[in-house]
Amino acid sequence: MIFIISKKSLIYAGIGIILCAVLVFGTWMLVSNQIVQNAFLSDGEDALEAEPGTGTTSGSGTVSGSGSESESQKSQKSYIKWVDFNVPYEAMYKAMKLDINSQDKPVKLNWIEMLAYLAAKNGGNFKGYKDKQLDDLAEILSSGKTMEELTQNLKYYPYYLEAYSAVLSGFVGEYEIEVPDKNAEGGKRWERRYGLKAFSPIAKNFPYSHYDDFGNSRTYGFKRVHLGNDLMGQVGTPIIAVEGGVVEAMGWNQYGGWRIGIRSHDSKRYYYYAHLRKNFPYRKDLKVGSVVKAGDVIGYMGRSGYSREENVNNIRQPHLHFGMQLIFDESQKEGKNEIWIDVYQIVRLLNRNRSEVVKNPETKDYYRVYDFRDSSELSKPSTPPDDALIDEDIFDDIFDTGVIDEGVPEDCPADGI
Repeated sequence: MIFIISKKSLIYAGIGIILCAVLVFGTWMLVSNQIVQNAFLSDGEDALEAEPGTGTTSGSGTVSGSGSESESQKSQKSYIKWVDFNVPYEAMYKAMKLDINSQDKPVKLNWIEMLAYLAAKNGGNFKGYKDKQLDDLAEILSSGKTMEELTQNLKYYPYYLEAYSAVLSGFVGEYEIEVPDKNAEGGKRWERRYGLKAFSPIAKNFPYSHYDDFGNSRTYGFKRVHLGNDLMGQVGTPIIAVEGGVVEAMGWNQYGGWRIGIRSHDSKRYYYYAHLRKNFPYRKDLKVGSVVKAGDVIGYMGRSGYSREENVNNIRQPHLHFGMQLIFDESQKEGKNEIWIDVYQIVRLLNRNRSEVVKNPETKDYYRVYDFRDSSELSKPSTPPDDALIDEDIFDDIFDTGVIDEGVPEDCPADGI
């Protein structure tokens, strides 16, 4: 049978397709706007009337609110309750480079503000991200426009700025680090720098692979979603503190096995490292309350967990479960209102800065080779001094890019928590 399609039918079909496209786009914009608007609502209160940065959101895969507080106490609080951090590695790296390379220029750029600006413009959707967007923004700011001027009509910029600051504020800044120098005493000297000061959770020269497994299903104990990133590697691989902070938790957990939790000094981030090595999970001198520096060895990769009994290996593949929890209010620390973000893209960024370690043959512990001092923790100015190293050539030279297999392993999942 032969079908004859008239020109009139084609025109009607074309109009129909266009109308459908407009309807789908309009629906997407409405939903995106509602999601962000809900992010500013706290217990029925419209936080948009509050000062910038006090907006609230609903939990990322969690239920907000604390049952221990009265309704009047709840209504007086306004804080973020949900963060969907989906900024790609490419955008973070580009913004970070622009920030670093602007430190010796009249206009100093802030990478977090720039990322928050893009998010406020695109509704938190970075699928269409191009480096040119940040280049154009940097050019506008460098020409004299201020971020306040650019964002005065961006309704949700304060939310994104506070949310992204909670995630990234400990990553870039001024610091001091030891570098090799054969002419110096001990073969090392201190050098001041401005740049990426957070470290990969995996020590330098130790291989690992990962993929974006955030939100994947887990069934041990009860059905739930995976709230971290599994980094597959070898048993005994040294695990590194991503950021400086205080050890808040150590010991056995039925799901995570031997694990350690470290709270950042500003209390906004709680780093969770799980499935550590059987019999030798931690650096021996660590305990709850210990203060660690970014780049310190804190433990060793293993496959412990999935057992009520301590010191049991029930995980098939050795790996580190690495997670980041955001805390805007202490009621969010434990319970149904916890905020865990997808750290896969962050781990990709941190791979540019890996801590070199050496093994002590007597204690069997690993220790960092080059010591580190975070200037913000020493109450020093955040603006780098004139002799701080910030040029792009040095920026590229000091990072070990490493090799990461970002494909999905055939035997996934790794049975992580």
